[in-house]
Parts: sequence; structure tokens; C-alpha cells
Amino acid sequence: MANTKAVDFAKIKAEEGAPYAKPVQILDNDGNVVNKDLMANFSDDLLVDLMKKMVWERALHEQTMSFSQQGRLGFYAPTWGEEASEMGTASAFKKQDFLFPAYRDLPQLIQHGATVAQMYLWSKGHLKGNMFDARALRPQIIIGAQMVEMAGGALGIKKNGEKDAVAYAYTGEGGSSQGDTYEGMNFAGAFQAPAVFIIQNNGWAISYPRKLQTHAETVAQKGVAAGIPGVQVDGMDVLACYEVAKEAREFAAAGNGPVLIETLTYRFGAHSSAGDDPSRYRTKEEEKPWFDKDPLIRLRKYLTKKGLWSEEEEKKYADECKEDFKKAIKEADSVEPEKVSDMLKRTFEVPTPDIKEQIKEYEAKESK
Repeated sequence: MANTKAVDFAKIKAEEGAPYAKPVQILDNDGNVVNKDLMANFSDDLLVDLMKKMVWERALHEQTMSFSQQGRLGFYAPTWGEEASEMGTASAFKKQDFLFPAYRDLPQLIQHGATVAQMYLWSKGHLKGNMFDARALRPQIIIGAQMVEMAGGALGIKKNGEKDAVAYAYTGEGGSSQGDTYEGMNFAGAFQAPAVFIIQNNGWAISYPRKLQTHAETVAQKGVAAGIPGVQVDGMDVLACYEVAKEAREFAAAGNGPVLIETLTYRFGAHSSAGDDPSRYRTKEEEKPWFDKDPLIRLRKYLTKKGLWSEEEEKKYADECKEDFKKAIKEADSVEPEKVSDMLKRTFEVPTPDIKEQIKEYEAKESK
């Protein structure tokens, strides 16, 4: 494999700017290679692995939405359309790295070591949904808060003298409008901590369009004020996402300080399973150009031409994944539901007088 670089983070950092003109891309919408030098970095095995991970994530979305509509889950944030952004970047990190996910990042957390059943329990609000075997925090619900947590985690990695390890976190472009995101970047930049900030620009903060969230030309340039090199990548191109994230990780792990990645992607469906209706705030005409960029179709075309993949293989694999997810929801459903009194007992190490009264109250109700 070749070793051509997609981004010169050191140069961007030294010049206190970001390459805003053109996002990094390897495959175009039709599955044609537009950067042969970068494509040389990918083995056939890696190409197929990235395809399977995207198929896995889309199958996870479809099956999980079905479970949600059956009333078997709590909150769920769909990821339809963001498979390249999420699987491409997540695949570039290592198990020793520390992930700080948001609520839309369950697929990345599963890839990092959590199980599907545990994530279903997390969606149900069950304590056992947080007991996963992965170097990661539980998914953050507060918008942007994971960026502050991640900056602290990255400083911890540096202070502990850990080698070949970084902290990384995700948020949306709406999250980049939160003060927490800039505070996290500023902190990580000040301490030159090994942090990778990933902002998935999917166009919408629920119903609020990106054009009204910020007048900045790009989200990537928001790292400049914190002394952090930023780069845009085609978030519908899984190969570009993987390559940029891998290089960002290498740069940060080598002691060069944090990096900011903006992936240009799109949320095909609703913001969450709570029921917002995208047709009320965007048109089919707006959506069509993004559906034409579908990340699975793009890589499928390329792999099919190479004889590495087929739609038949894809359907078979997706069906296998969905069967696994059905087993996972049964596992999650079999776990005894938590009691309100259990939650209250965990609220403080030593329950306050009023919580002691509430514990007694709910234990009495629960015993009936």
C-alpha cells in the first residue's frame, strides 16, 4: 500500500488556516476514483470491510427504527445517510483510544466495543446500558457537552504519558454552535492535548438549517481561533472519511496537538424517533442531491466494478445483521426493568433526607 497523505495538518497549523476550498474526496457520486494516489492506500480487504460496516450500520438503523415503532425502545437518533461519516471515521481509531460519543453515535460506540444489546438497554434508560467493555463514556445527551469532556480526557492521556492514544468525540454542526464545543477546542488547543474533534455537518439541527446556525464559511475554520488545524471531508465518501481520520489520529497521537474534522454529510430521515417530520422543514427538491450521494451506492458501484461486491452479497449480509439485531433486542427485553427506587438509591452516595423519603415512597408502591 502507498502512503500518500490527504492532509498536511502541520502546514495548516503553521499557517493558522484551513483548506476551505475543496473537501477531501476519493470517490465521486458515481463511484469513480478522483484521487488515485489516495486510493492506493486501500487494500481490497479494507475496501470490503468499510462497505460491510456501512451495510451493517444501515441495517442497524432500519431494524432499530422498527423496534422503536413497536414501542420496545426509548430515545433513538437515526443515522440513515451518515454511514460513511460515522463508519469511515470510527474505523480509523484504535481500541486504546477514548471515545466520547453523543446520542447519535451508538454505531461508533458498538464498533468500539459495546454490544448492540447494551445500546438497546441504553435507549431504554437502563443502567446496564452503560456497562460496556469499551474505552468510552456513555452517550452524551447534552448538546456539545462531550467536547468538553473529551478535551479533559485527552489531557489525561497526555498527563499519563500514554503512547499511541487519543481521545475523540462527535457532534453535529448544530453542536458546533454550542459554547461547550469551542470551550473544549480552546482547552485542548491550549494544552496541546491529543484530541480529535469530529463535527458531522448533516445540514440540520433538528429543523434549523445550517445556513442560519453560523455565518462562517465552514465549520472546519472554527478551529483556527483555538490554534487547531481543521479540514473538510466529503462525508458521503467513506474512503475519504477514513483516510482523513486516520491521518488526524496519527497527527494527534504523535504529540502535535488536536485536530478538527468537518464531515459534509446528510441526515436522510428524521432527527429522532420522537417524531419530528422532515417534510415540514425541507423539500424533496432539497433532499434529492443528497440522496444522489448515497454513500452505500457510491462504494457499491466501485466495488462491483472491481468484482469485490454485489447487491446479492449486500442483501444477504444485511439480512444476517438484522437477525443479530433481533437477538439483541430479545436479550435487552429479557433484562429485568429497573425500579424508580433503584435509581433514587444511586442518585447520591449518601441519600439526602428528601430522597430517603422518596425511596420509601416508591418501595411501598413497588411492593404492591
